[in-house]
Amino acid sequence: MPELQLLRPDHAPALLAFERENRAYFAASVPDRGDEYFTRFDERLSALLAEQEAGVCRFHVVAGAGGEVLGRINLYDVADGGAELGYRIAEHAAGRGLATWAVRELAALAAGTYGLTFLTAATTLDNAASQAVLARTGFTVVGERRLSGRPGLAYRRAL
Repeated sequence: MPELQLLRPDHAPALLAFERENRAYFAASVPDRGDEYFTRFDERLSALLAEQEAGVCRFHVVAGAGGEVLGRINLYDVADGGAELGYRIAEHAAGRGLATWAVRELAALAAGTYGLTFLTAATTLDNAASQAVLARTGFTVVGERRLSGRPGLAYRRAL
């Protein structure tokens, strides 16, 4: 059974492996992180943990039974009762309902533990899988949005 875990420094090796192994897969549907992300991974992780400590963001990994990272699911720009949701699931774990499960789990955590009242999200128009996950988990389209120059949709969900 997978588990949501708040991002910790000891996740670094598994998280880096997850990002490297799935880089091409992710780049097919979301903007690539670029080479610098990987060469400066430790610095980036430290910055994320600092943001989390400050309460600006909440970063989570979807951990498998063996401790491997199956996905990431995060809340960005936590403010005024809301946050932006973002997630990515490993290619070998996709298509099994893991993203839907993780979004539902994080929505419950966002409401119960973090005290949020709404979430926003966005996805590109060509990412039908992400659109389906957001629809299944109670998000509704609230407008259009550009994501790294690509057309997309903006979503919102009350908690």
